[in-house]
Amino acid sequence: QVQLVESGGGLVQAGDSLQLSCLASGRKFSSYAVGWFRQAPGKEREFVADLSHSGVSTSYSDSVKGRFTISRDHAKNTVYLQMNNLKPEDTAVYYCVADTYYSGSIYWRPDYWGQGTQVTVSS
Repeated sequence: QVQLVESGGGLVQAGDSLQLSCLASGRKFSSYAVGWFRQAPGKEREFVADLSHSGVSTSYSDSVKGRFTISRDHAKNTVYLQMNNLKPEDTAVYYCVADTYYSGSIYWRPDYWGQGTQVTVSS
C-alpha cells in the first residue's frame, strides 16, 4: 500500500515556473513507477508524465513536453514535477500517481493516487 501527498500548487502568472512535490509513504516505494496526471475544470483527467522506478525511462504528454520535468529522490521518497513556462491551459488539479508497473503510455491507469493539488495560471 502506498500513500501519496502532493504539495506546491498555487496561483502563478503565465510564463512563471512552479515545482510540485509528492511525498510517498509505504514499503518499497523505490520499486514503484511514478507519474503525474491532471484534470482541468470540465475535462477528463489526462496523463502528464511518468518515470520508471529506476529513473531510466520517462515519457511526457505532447502538451507539456519540453516545459515539464519529472524526477524523483529515492532517499526522500519524493517525486517532483518541475513546470516551466506555464500557460493558462495548464490550469488544473495535479495528481501524483504510482504503480508497480511502468507503462510509458498515456493510457496508463495507475493503482495509487494522491488527493491532488490545484495549479492556476493567470494570463
